[in-house]
Amino acid sequence: MSEFLNVTLLGVLQGVAEFLPISSSGHLVIGQHLLGMEEGGLRLNVVLHFGTLLAVFFYYRKRILALTLGIFGFGDAAGERIYAAKLILAALPAIPVYFLFKEPLEAMTANARMVGALLMFTGAILKGTRYLPRGEKPVSFLRAFMMGCAQAVALLPGISRSGMTLASARAGRVGAEEAAAFSFLMSSPLILGGTLLETIEIFTEQTPSAGEDVPPLLLAWGAVLAATVGYFSLVLLVRTLSGQRFWWFGCYCLAAGLLTVCLL
Repeated sequence: MSEFLNVTLLGVLQGVAEFLPISSSGHLVIGQHLLGMEEGGLRLNVVLHFGTLLAVFFYYRKRILALTLGIFGFGDAAGERIYAAKLILAALPAIPVYFLFKEPLEAMTANARMVGALLMFTGAILKGTRYLPRGEKPVSFLRAFMMGCAQAVALLPGISRSGMTLASARAGRVGAEEAAAFSFLMSSPLILGGTLLETIEIFTEQTPSAGEDVPPLLLAWGAVLAATVGYFSLVLLVRTLSGQRFWWFGCYCLAAGLLTVCLL
């Protein structure tokens, strides 16, 4: 029963934190620490991230379909291919950072206080967006690259990927809905690739990974829960971006980070 409760809580936590700019990686580290799972759960983490990826695919299904058709020459082929090129450009900065610093980044997840400090950094960035002017500019190649650099910084546990990329878009005066769509579409190939790599690593390693004893049905339950909660979190985020309350998430990150540093 306790295992079911743990997976349920982490599934909800992943669904909420993956899209809201409060750092899903940081909250999973803190959540697993509080639940006594800080030494394991790698396979569970992979499954939960895959669940929230499904939420992105479903929410932006029409946009993804148009993009796919355009790449293969249907519809607005020229426009969609340019958009795809921007997505690829935005994904590039995170790739060398991940492979060059994979072990140090993974080691940082064991330090809850470090995660708390980085969560406070996220909070400061989000608070700063309150003073940035709004705009309705499209995502240019330069803005796409800057969002990609922000995404690379967010590989640090405790720094929100959506928070950093959306703050970068806000600094470039990109329209709210366009910024959200580009932010989550640019992350999808990386999340999918990372999920595949971690899955291969889990099933090919000689020593069984901690947390692999979670039953398959329970893993599936966590994925479905993360996908469902994640979808509604994405709806909430897009509505928040359209208003003037995005910086409120910064207050939460500052408070959660401070509590983590002081109490854990």
